[in-house]
Amino acid sequence: MEAQEHARNLLLSSFHATIAAADPLRIVPLHLPPCLSEGRTSTSGRILVVGAGKAAASMAQAVENWWQQGAGRHTELDGIVLTRYGHGLPLERIHVVEAGHPLPDAQGEQATRSILHEVRELGANDFLLCLLSGGGSSLLSLPVDGVSIHDLRSVTMELLRCGALIQEINTVRKHLSAVLGGRLAASCRAPVLALIISDVTGDDPTHIASGPCAPDPTTYADALAILASYRINAPAAVMETLRAGAHGKLGETPKPGDAAFDQVENRIIANARGSLQAAKEYLERQGIPAVVLSDSVTGEARDVAKVMAAIAREVRCHEQPWKPPVALISGGETTVTVRKDGRGDGRGDGRGGRNAEFLLSLAIELDGMEKIYALACDTDGIDGTEDNAGAFIAPDSLRRAKQQGINAAALLADNDAYTFFERLDDLVVTGPTRTNVNDYRAILIF
Repeated sequence: MEAQEHARNLLLSSFHATIAAADPLRIVPLHLPPCLSEGRTSTSGRILVVGAGKAAASMAQAVENWWQQGAGRHTELDGIVLTRYGHGLPLERIHVVEAGHPLPDAQGEQATRSILHEVRELGANDFLLCLLSGGGSSLLSLPVDGVSIHDLRSVTMELLRCGALIQEINTVRKHLSAVLGGRLAASCRAPVLALIISDVTGDDPTHIASGPCAPDPTTYADALAILASYRINAPAAVMETLRAGAHGKLGETPKPGDAAFDQVENRIIANARGSLQAAKEYLERQGIPAVVLSDSVTGEARDVAKVMAAIAREVRCHEQPWKPPVALISGGETTVTVRKDGRGDGRGDGRGGRNAEFLLSLAIELDGMEKIYALACDTDGIDGTEDNAGAFIAPDSLRRAKQQGINAAALLADNDAYTFFERLDDLVVTGPTRTNVNDYRAILIF
């Protein structure tokens, strides 16, 4: 048990290192003085701060702190940012609104309407500071005319359940939104700087919070093709809007090269690569060599686990391609397709996010192999829709489960990894971290 506790502490501490590397209170101030002085003759106009995402409240707090310390004493500063329920902070100048995630709701719709109104009021001498992070797509939930928030919620739910890639989900959302896909920046007459904490593979601003300030290369036709490929039965209003757009009856989202982006900068200030590197450096300071396999792992969570298990077995049994001890680190965003062929009732409606599902599949594949431990967590502190960031496995995880009468394979079939780790007391619970650079996975091999 001493070895197990040592491994758990190493993995947990490495996870906390990833979060610290993406802390908005540390990162955002590094980008604020330049963003309000470079290329401008005056900063005397109004600074409007808007934003959305799981990190929005802490990003806004960093801006307020900067302003109160005197950097913006000659300017007016106010704004509105949206974050997930439970992720807010009490601020003085910037109004923080909590709203629905991953499914949009009326609270988000009302706040987004206010944001769009304020942006449209800005003049050429003002400045728009947009704070974006993962989760912004569902929070900035102002549908186009003819589409209701209920319609948007319904199609979002179906896309999430079918295992669609985040880029595909965002393509649909952009074409149903009044602000996503570059439409927010296109509504603004003032210069725009978007500070972005990336939670997507590749760090393309068009995919982070569905790119409210970034050109959108996708089309209405692309959105229709995605719904068709996953056989999504979308609400009639959604289909009518997308078909009208595909036939040229509605204006497209602004594309690369559009003049609307002449005074717009999208700047990535934190991403998965930087956080994974921080974890690697932490582990190596503890005497554990570490390898960053990739910051952009995608695919079905349970299938990714099978690949990772094969690599871990090769290291443990044959000391190839790395000799133990070693930590194998990866990031990115896997997906979970909700199964209809699960245990008993076949509902596939158990509890658990993609990190817990990855770990349960990994434990089954490793089948109790000695001296291999693993942790997988979402850096926002919430794995899917549960209260945990992720979980931890050890060589005895399956044995302990069996002693309690827990059928690991049946729980995996029912997408119920949360129950498995809850009963073993191996959930990792951090609460909201107020940042988000996607998933963190670490396999520790001795």
